This record gives sequence, structure tokens and C-alpha cells, in this order.
Amino acid sequence: MQGTSEAFLQQAVRHAVDTRTPLKIVGGNSKAFLGREAAGLLLSTLQHQGIINYHPSELIITARAGTPLSEIEQTLAEQGQMLAFEPPHFSGQATLGGTLACGLSGPRRPFTGAARDFVLGCKLINGKAEIVSFGGEVMKNVAGYDVSRLMVGAMGTLGVLLEISLKVLPLPALEQTICFELDPVDAISKMAKLASQSLPVSGLSYDSGILYVRLSGGEKAVKASAGKLGGDKAMADHSFWRRLNEQRLDFFQDDMNLWRIVVPPATAELDLAGAWLYDWGGGQRWLKSEEPAQRVFSAAENAQGHAVLFRSKDRTGDVFQPLSGKLQELNRNIKQAFDPSGIFNPNRMYRDW
Repeated sequence: MQGTSEAFLQQAVRHAVDTRTPLKIVGGNSKAFLGREAAGLLLSTLQHQGIINYHPSELIITARAGTPLSEIEQTLAEQGQMLAFEPPHFSGQATLGGTLACGLSGPRRPFTGAARDFVLGCKLINGKAEIVSFGGEVMKNVAGYDVSRLMVGAMGTLGVLLEISLKVLPLPALEQTICFELDPVDAISKMAKLASQSLPVSGLSYDSGILYVRLSGGEKAVKASAGKLGGDKAMADHSFWRRLNEQRLDFFQDDMNLWRIVVPPATAELDLAGAWLYDWGGGQRWLKSEEPAQRVFSAAENAQGHAVLFRSKDRTGDVFQPLSGKLQELNRNIKQAFDPSGIFNPNRMYRDW
């Protein structure tokens, strides 16, 4: 099913609720590989698009969920602004709703914030076929939980996103990348040191023995910091960050299971066999490995982190870090509150809901 209006999407959800028909919600389908295979009748938000409000002077943009991510980024760039969480596209069909539903953030994440940190508000259709709004277009401190941010990373399991309001930031005046040849242990140590210093760092990534350091900001600050740090500027590839974010580096070009492991940045090397690439200053680690899923999940948990089987030919098992105890109960309660009939993207995150 595909339609352009809120009324069409609301009617589709109402029919699904009445008939207990599961819905598979998609936007541009650019991240269909992520998570478990969802079951249900296809409901596309791709035609529900358009920028509703954009206030460059207030650093706020509101757009419909089906709006192409490329359109939003181009509109912002024309005003010298950007989505500071640097979301990956993975295809030209990426939409704003799918981007927020998947909750992915790029190399800037440790330095400017995650996707959810920039969400000011949203409008959605819940599992009772009601159109509800949370938050707004103003940054303010409120008591209680910010429900709009709960949608980020929920993989469409809590509702059909209709509109999202985001805070944006100015583009940096200058960006420069410098490189260092290091072994993994020294790279982890150096990334932790750089992250703790007062430097305009906007990216720290380690791949194939090379530590990439991106500096962003005012021209004077960037040049002064680059001079202070030294490193090899001739080795620097300024397209590295885009290729990293879109997984176009050589590291990602094979069919092995690809794990995304998030741990405290200074965590020592994990005892898991395979090839590694570090991002977020060591906080996000990509692992190509045929290690059993439970061993990867256990290693991540023991390191006070979590793991996701990001790409795999087999998506029938556990893909996201299994939940237990109070955390599992909390997630079930949230799912029940937003989607009491269990019609939204069933099984996309976990086998039993």
C-alpha cells in the first residue's frame, strides 16, 4: 500500500488494527538489510514527503517522513547548515523517516551527538490508528521522558512516522584530515587522548593500521590544531569519511557477517576472531567474523556494551543484543503502550514481538 496523505496512512493502519493484519513499514527501503525480516502487508511512506518548515536562523527543520534524505541535506547545505549526526544513506532512496527509525549516526556522533539528540518532535500514527504528536520545534527542558526520541532506533515497531522536527547545525568553515600509522593498541590509546583534549576533532577512525583524525571548525582553529598534532597529511584521503559512513571502504566489501559493537571508547581489544575497523574514537567497532552470535553478544555485554548483527545472509536468529530482566520488561511495556495489537513491523527487532 502506498499513499501520499496522512488520511490514507491512518486509514491503512485502522484497517490493519481492525483485521489484525501485520504491517511491514518501509520508506526508501535503503536499510532493509538491517534487523530481522519483518512480516506483514507492505505500507510505504515514500510518497508522504516534503519539507514543511525550515527556519535557518533558528536551526530547525521539519519534514515529512518520506522526504528524501538527500533533499534535506541539499536544502540545508544551501544555507550553510547540516544534519550534525551525519546519517548514512546506503542508497539514493534513503528517507528521513527511515533514517530516524534506524537511528544510525556517522563519525561525528561522539563529538556532536547521536541522531536522537537532534530530534525535537515528531508526529506519528500509533497502534490504535490515532495521529499523535510529541515535542515540537523548540528546544526546552521538560520533566519526564522525551517520547519523540523514543522513535529513534525503534525500527518502525512503535508506529508510523509522519513528520519529524530536527535541530541542525552550521557547516564547519574548514575540515582537514591527518593520519598516523599505529598498531591497534596504540591507536586506541591515542584516540582516547585526542578525544580528551580541547581540539576541534570531528572524527576518529582506525582502519588497516592507519588512524584517521578529522578536524572541523573555524579555519584558524583547524590549522593550528593540525600543526600541533603533526601526523601525515599527504596520506590523508578526504573522501575517507564519506566512504566509511556509506560502507564503501574495502573493509566492507565481502559477504562475511558484519557486526556493529558499541563499547566504551577506551575498551581494550575484544577477544573475538576476525577483522576490525574502529570508529567513534573506539566506541563503535565493526567486526567481520564467523564467531557464534552468542559469543559476540557476551563479549559486548562483558565490555559494558552491546552488539548488532548488522549484515548477514541469515537473519532468522538474534540480530540485536538480547534483552533480559527489567530492560526486557520495560521494552515490552513500551511496545504494548504504542502498539497493543502488535501490528507494526513484527519480528523486526526480536523474535517474539
